[in-house]
Amino acid sequence: MNIEKAKQVPIENILETIGHFPNKKNERDLWYISPFRNEETPSFHVNVAENVWYDFGEGKGGDSVTLICKYLMRQNEDHTVSDALRWISNMSGFSFVEQLQPSVKNEKPNKWILKKVKPIQNQALINYLKSRGIALGIAEKHLKEVYIRHSVKPLGIFALGFKNEDGGYELRNAFMKTCVYPKNITFIRATEPNPKGINIFEGVMDFLAVSTRYPKMVIKNDNITLNSAAVVEMAFPYIAGYGYEFLYNWTDNDNAGKAATVKIKDFVATQEGLKHKPMNAIYSPYKDVNEWHVQTLIL
Repeated sequence: MNIEKAKQVPIENILETIGHFPNKKNERDLWYISPFRNEETPSFHVNVAENVWYDFGEGKGGDSVTLICKYLMRQNEDHTVSDALRWISNMSGFSFVEQLQPSVKNEKPNKWILKKVKPIQNQALINYLKSRGIALGIAEKHLKEVYIRHSVKPLGIFALGFKNEDGGYELRNAFMKTCVYPKNITFIRATEPNPKGINIFEGVMDFLAVSTRYPKMVIKNDNITLNSAAVVEMAFPYIAGYGYEFLYNWTDNDNAGKAATVKIKDFVATQEGLKHKPMNAIYSPYKDVNEWHVQTLIL
């Protein structure tokens, strides 16, 4: 990886990889508790449009490469520019990062071809799980290391893969979020027979966060991960008439999540004996379960 490509890596993604999420944000600006010292008031600023950072507490700033150099130095590791480039390349999960360009990020997922599926071994993916507060042992029960290739462009990527009911995969790594078609929900049954409840999650990291924080909720109940709030109706045939007593709703605290909640509530009203249990109060005011999990995780 050369330095120009490394500078294109979003600083927000780098900070997320090392476990830091914005305390305040808008389309242009992100504010963080400094990753380099203890503080209560966010003083670490990221300009999203220019992809540069500035630490007001120290009066220093820079680009993606200088951020990693500083981070490696604080970790007592070699911290030359070459070391930073190697770190960014490893964390991206591939030797190049063209996938970060908008022209590729916005590609329709059906242009990705599944090449290989294996157990999780790659350190970049393990580090990404750690940044999301998910232990490898929990992830290994539900995720795989998936390799994909673009159908037209000379572009290959590997990522964490979450298989759905039609054999497609939701894909995540530190720099991308996409899928291999077909698109569908993921249904994971309880380990105990005749569950009384069913959980509905919006995304895989939300499901894994609850698996970490409240394992009994996942073990004792059936679980549906929508993989997109827009397809919430696809979950209803798996629930209708089954005899569940409770539907635990873990969708996001944003407009899409709220719209899904309305549809879930209306569906539950058609099911005799089923009660709707929104869980949003647990992770409010955070956007979703995983963001709450990471921000409140006690290491």
